[in-house]
Amino acid sequence: MTEASPSAEVPRPQQTPIVVGIGASAGGLEALEAFFLAAQPLRHCAFVVVQHLSADQPSLLPELIQRSTHLVVRAAEDDTAVEPGHVDVAPPGFEVQLRGGRIVLLPKPEGHGLRLPIDSFFRSLAEDRPGGAVGVILSGMGSDGTLGLRALKACAGATFVQSPDTAGFDSMPRSAVQAG
Repeated sequence: MTEASPSAEVPRPQQTPIVVGIGASAGGLEALEAFFLAAQPLRHCAFVVVQHLSADQPSLLPELIQRSTHLVVRAAEDDTAVEPGHVDVAPPGFEVQLRGGRIVLLPKPEGHGLRLPIDSFFRSLAEDRPGGAVGVILSGMGSDGTLGLRALKACAGATFVQSPDTAGFDSMPRSAVQAG
C-alpha cells in the first residue's frame, strides 16, 4: 500500500454553488450595499443581481456594489458560468435567466408592456437550481419578484425579503411578504 505524497493534489468533484438571486428597484442601491457588506462570509455562494434599470442609460451598479464587498463584481455576460465568490449584475436592456449554471441574456422586448425581470430570473433560478437557490427581494416599487419567490419556494429554495419598514420603497417587499 502506498501513501499519497502531501504535495499531490487529489481531484475533487466540482461543486455547484448555491446561487443567490437578488431583486431590487427604487431605493435598491442602499439595500444592496448593506446586503453585500453583510454577505462577506458567503464566498461559497454565487450572486446574481437584477435591478430595474433603463435600457438607454449605462449602469454603474457593478462599480457601486464593488465598493461594499471583497467579492468579485462584474456585469453579467451571456454564456458565463455563475461562480462562487462572484456577483453578476444584470446589464441594462437585458433580462437574465440561468440555464445549466450559465447566465443567459435576453434582449428586453420592445414596447411598453409590463416587464417583470426579477420574476423571470427567479423562475429560471428555481428551475435550474431546485433546492440550491436563494431569492432575496429588496427595496422597490411594484410587485416584481413576488411570483418568482413563490416558484423558488415550490422548488425547495430559500427566500428572504427586506423588512418593508427599512426599505426606501416598500411595495416590492410588502407584496412579497403579503404573498407569504
